[in-house]
Amino acid sequence: MKLNLKDIKNIDGSLGVIVPKYDIEAVKEETLKTPKWLHFGAGNIFRAYMGKVQQVLIEKNLENTGIIVAESFDTEIIDKAYTPFDNLTILTTLNKNGDFQNEIIGSIVESIKATDENFKTLEEIVKKDSLQMISFTITEKGYNLKDPSGNYFGVILEDFKNGFTSPKHVMALITKLLYSRFKTNGTPISLVSMDNCSGNGDKIKAAVLEIATAWNTNGYVEDEFLAYLKDESKVSYPVTMIDKITPRPAEEVQISLEKLGFEDMAPVITNRNSFVAPFVNAEIPEYFIVEDKFPNGRPNLEAAGVFLTDRETVEKTEKMKVTTCLNPLHTTLAIFGCILNKKSIYDAASDEDLNRLIKEVGYNEALKVVESPKIIDPKAFIDEVIDERFLNPYIPDQPERIATDTSQKIAIRFGETIKSYMADENLDVKSLKYIPLVLAGWFRYLLGVDDKGLERSISNDPMLEMLKEQLVGIEFGKPESYKGQLKTVLTNDRIFGVNLEEVGLSELIENYFVEMLSGEDAVRNTLHKYLEAK
Repeated sequence: MKLNLKDIKNIDGSLGVIVPKYDIEAVKEETLKTPKWLHFGAGNIFRAYMGKVQQVLIEKNLENTGIIVAESFDTEIIDKAYTPFDNLTILTTLNKNGDFQNEIIGSIVESIKATDENFKTLEEIVKKDSLQMISFTITEKGYNLKDPSGNYFGVILEDFKNGFTSPKHVMALITKLLYSRFKTNGTPISLVSMDNCSGNGDKIKAAVLEIATAWNTNGYVEDEFLAYLKDESKVSYPVTMIDKITPRPAEEVQISLEKLGFEDMAPVITNRNSFVAPFVNAEIPEYFIVEDKFPNGRPNLEAAGVFLTDRETVEKTEKMKVTTCLNPLHTTLAIFGCILNKKSIYDAASDEDLNRLIKEVGYNEALKVVESPKIIDPKAFIDEVIDERFLNPYIPDQPERIATDTSQKIAIRFGETIKSYMADENLDVKSLKYIPLVLAGWFRYLLGVDDKGLERSISNDPMLEMLKEQLVGIEFGKPESYKGQLKTVLTNDRIFGVNLEEVGLSELIENYFVEMLSGEDAVRNTLHKYLEAK
C-alpha cells in the first residue's frame, strides 16, 4: 500500500489509521480556484500542526479550501516528501505510554518550489482577492537581512540593486509578490510568522519594509507601495507563539508504519541536510497563540484549538515559554546532554542531575519573574514540559539539534531573566546560581570535548568560529590553562542580552567553567556538587 490519493481510499477502520473524511481532490480544486492560505516553509511543524489545524476545519465544514505550501530554501523537500505522496502526510502522534496514533493529513493540497520558474504560479496565487494570509515557518534566520556582524548579506545587496529581477532572498521574493498584489488590486492580506522567535511578525514587517524602501530609493516601486505595506488595515503582521515538538523522523515510527503495510516510508536527508519522510512524528501537546489581526478575514482557527487574542497576551505567552518554561530548559538539557553524551532529550531529562538542574532553573530562578498570560498557567506549563514532554521516551529529539545556533538564542532564553532580576528591587541578580552554571556549561561545550576528554562535534552556530577563537589556549584537564580568555565574551551584550561582568555574574561563570576543566567527569562532578549543595 502506497501513501497516495488512490490507495488511501482503500484503508478501512481495522488498520487503525485515521483518514480524511472529505474529498481531497474537490478541496484542491476549490483551493486552486479561490486560495485563502499560502504557506512558505515545507518542514515538519507545518505539516504536523498547521496541516492538522486546517484538516479539522475542513472536516467541521468551516473551510472548503486547503493550504498551498511553497519551499524556498530546500526545494528537495518537495521532491522527496510531497510530490511522490500526492502531498499527503502521515502524522504520527507519540504518546508517553508507547501508543502511536496515525492520521493521514490531506489538507495540504499543492506544493510548489519557490524558484524563478515557478514565480508566475506564486504570483497568480497572491494576486487573488480570496487570499487571506501568507504564513511562514522558515526559521528566524529566514527573516534576517544581515549577518551577525550587522552587515547585509551579499544576496540582499544584490536584491536591493536588482529590484524585481530574480529576487534571491525569501523576504525579497515576498516583497515582490506583495507588489504584484498591490498593483493588481491592493486587497488586504496578513503575513503570519509561525516561527519560534520573539516578535516574529515584527521581523517580517521590518524585512519587507527595508527591502521595499531600498527598491523605492532605487526607483523600482512607488511611495504608495510603501504606504500600502505600512497600513495594517491593508497588510498586517500579527505576532504569534507556536509550540510543538516535531523532531526528525524516527526509525521506530518508520518500522511501525511499514508493519501496517505502508511502502516507501524510509526517511531521507536532503543535500541541505533536512531530515524528511512521508510521515511526521510529533508530541501530543501543542500551542498556537495568535494576535487577531487579519484585514482580509481568516479561517475559524479557534475551532481547531488555536488561541486568538491581543498582542499583549501573545507577547506574555511567548515570553513565558521562551524565557522561562520551555526554551531555557531545552537548551540546558541540550548543552549538558551533549557533554555527557546523552542520545536524546529524554535521556538527558531522565538524568538525575540534569532533571534537578532544569527544575532549579525553571521553578526556582526563572519562574519568579514570569508574568502570567492568564490563558496558560506558567507553573502548569513547566509541569507539563518536565513531567510529560521531556520525559516522553518516544520523542526522538537529540541534544545536538537543540544546541544548534545557541549563540542566537541565549540572550532571550537566559538574558531576559537576568534583566528581570535587575529590574526587580525585591530580587538580587547575584542570587542566581543555576543560570550561570548553564552559561558556564555552554562555554565548556564549545571546547568540543566530552566529559571523558574525548573529542565530540559541536552543532552549527553562526558565531562558532569567533567563540572558538576566544577559547584558544584552554585545555581539558588543565584548569590552569584558563587565563581569563572568556572575559571579552562575557561582556558581549549582543550574545547574552546583558554585560555579564557589569551585572556581577561573570566571576561566578568563570569559576564554574574552571571547575569543569579539571579532567574526566569534571562536568558531572561540578553539577553534582552544586545540585547536592542545594
